Amino acid sequence: MKSTLPIYRPSTLRTLALYTQGLTTPNGNEQPPGMERIYSQVEQLGCIQIDTLHVVQRSHYLVLWSRLGSYDPQDFNHLIYDPVHRHLFEGWQHAATIIPLADYRYQMPHQRRLREHPAKYSTQWLSEPGTTDLLHMVRQRIHAEGGLRASDFAYDGPRRGSWWDWKPAKNALEHLYAWGELAISNRINFQRVYDLTERVIPTWVSMSEPSAEERDRYWIEQAVRHLGVCTPTQAADYTYMKRGNALSQVRSLVEDGILLSIQARLDGGKEQDMLIHREHLPILEQAADGAIQPLRTTFLSPFDSLFWARGRDQQLWNFRSTLEAYKPAPKRIWGYFCLPILYQDRLIGRLDPLMDRKSKRLGIKALYLEEGYELSDELVGSVSKAMLDFMAFHGANELVIEKSQPAEFGGKLLAAL
Repeated sequence: MKSTLPIYRPSTLRTLALYTQGLTTPNGNEQPPGMERIYSQVEQLGCIQIDTLHVVQRSHYLVLWSRLGSYDPQDFNHLIYDPVHRHLFEGWQHAATIIPLADYRYQMPHQRRLREHPAKYSTQWLSEPGTTDLLHMVRQRIHAEGGLRASDFAYDGPRRGSWWDWKPAKNALEHLYAWGELAISNRINFQRVYDLTERVIPTWVSMSEPSAEERDRYWIEQAVRHLGVCTPTQAADYTYMKRGNALSQVRSLVEDGILLSIQARLDGGKEQDMLIHREHLPILEQAADGAIQPLRTTFLSPFDSLFWARGRDQQLWNFRSTLEAYKPAPKRIWGYFCLPILYQDRLIGRLDPLMDRKSKRLGIKALYLEEGYELSDELVGSVSKAMLDFMAFHGANELVIEKSQPAEFGGKLLAAL
């Protein structure tokens, strides 16, 4: 018997994914991006990944700009690090991320596991002579002096150059942070400041520890809610857990009717089952009817949560987001830190930016238009509007495009600006 269930088109799936990620608002129609709006956006995404790359604004600031337009990054910092305004914290979700404090309790099962069942490396380090005294010294100094950075602890030993080759005090700080004894109270020049958790996490935050299974169930439900539409394994990609645990929770949530299976037609025409949250069924129908239109044009960090579901960029957009910063320069195809260009519901190109902060010049080392897209006046005008706001967000008063493929793209963009 032939199924009578609707098969949702790629455009409908893209609209749902973009809507749940806060990427459908037309440029210029954003709400005022104060602290309340910033917090609401982080809450909508569940968490925002932190990364150290700094050729333009760091990734967690870019993720908010992509959705809100220009805003004051200090407002975001206040929500994370200012005790008066703190409603966010640094923790582990998809990776190292900024998370609403309301979700702090879901960090606790992992902290307990690391304390009670350390990994092989930690077990070895903890058994080394002097480690117990080192941990005690670090605890005592922070208790007495307040928040400290790794650089506040003197070290005269060798440095072998690898990023994981931390000095002993840094190792101790990271272990105490992973165990939940310390939390990140601030960043100075992007260096973490570690302080006692009870001095960082506000008293209004629930410390009722869920079981690991309750945590997994919550994370998977939230993952599907934040992604909008995904496969079961992609739900695991949004979280910080093994896929086997995730699939078990997916089955349970489907059985309970919290997650729904829908029939989806992917960009290449293939059909397969995908998941949505039951709360999003009305949104899915509105997307299918055209009542929701994705009208935003913006640039996306390669660490943007839109790309956390592995393979979904190819399934829904026929586009592969890639980060080449860690490849040798001769092996890069697109560039060091390429930002995908979102135009309405399609990913139509990429740009590789570099901000010269001293001269206030934004350089585009390479600009690409994907095959199959026409350089219409509307497309160029929308990209130029996004570029002007991107420049304003970075304090840039000059734009230089070094390479454009096709050349016409760069020329038309500069002319529109």
